Amino acid sequence: MADQLIFAQENRERIQAVENSFGPLSKTLSKLDRVLIGEGRLIKQSRRGPQPKAFFLFNDVLVYGSIILHSRWHNKQKIIPLEDIQLQDLEDGLRMRNQWLIRTPRKSFYVAAESYEEKQAWIEHIEDCQNRLLQSGRRTPTSIFAITWIPDQASAICMRCSDRFTMTQRRHHCRKCGFVVCGACSKKQALIRHIHPTKRLRVCDICHPSLLKAEAQEINRLRGDSTGKSGSEEDLEEFSEEDTEEDQVEDHDTSRWMNCEMGSRSTYVFLKPEHVRP
Repeated sequence: MADQLIFAQENRERIQAVENSFGPLSKTLSKLDRVLIGEGRLIKQSRRGPQPKAFFLFNDVLVYGSIILHSRWHNKQKIIPLEDIQLQDLEDGLRMRNQWLIRTPRKSFYVAAESYEEKQAWIEHIEDCQNRLLQSGRRTPTSIFAITWIPDQASAICMRCSDRFTMTQRRHHCRKCGFVVCGACSKKQALIRHIHPTKRLRVCDICHPSLLKAEAQEINRLRGDSTGKSGSEEDLEEFSEEDTEEDQVEDHDTSRWMNCEMGSRSTYVFLKPEHVRP
């Protein structure tokens, strides 16, 4: 009993420290029965290039954010329920070692660890927490995930019309298929509700008709629904304007993708023994 009381107090302090590290705009992380399992730094691939991010694994959510000061202060907090995560182990790439794919309904992205052992620890502990959560019957696993974007440097031409990209012919991404496309082939927008429930997103000409048809079918369904609601206020709170900024970035300095040295930008810990509940 004494060990459990000590653990509960230390766990609360650890969670509060993580919450405080994200500053005054942090979403509340303190929650009954929530346990901080592990923490560490991983490299996350984005449109800006590979970037170090601080990751925190809890028994029910995965939290990550940008590192802004001495690895102790963070911003752009993202919280992903574990039931919304699907992991895929990947072989080493030419420039990215110890990498794997994290799929979520809103965004799918690649991360990489400092070592193979650390990578395996992350995957095993995330899946273990996820299995325990789902076996409890309190959560239902997600079956729809966002497509993984094809990196900018993977294609020198539009993957729809084959026009070559130049300084003026810029690269864009279809949010439905993830293809690298030109502006002319991605002028249309559509709702993809598992990515964002209210914001219309850039899509290519090929994907647009099917999304438009699905949207019309949903409108007809909602008209027949007496409530007329498509989502709760809590659902909408998860999608702030800050969350969409990264999707809108158009940064094409591919040299930063190709010249990243993993060992110089990634560290260190994952599971801390004292985080395990007695």
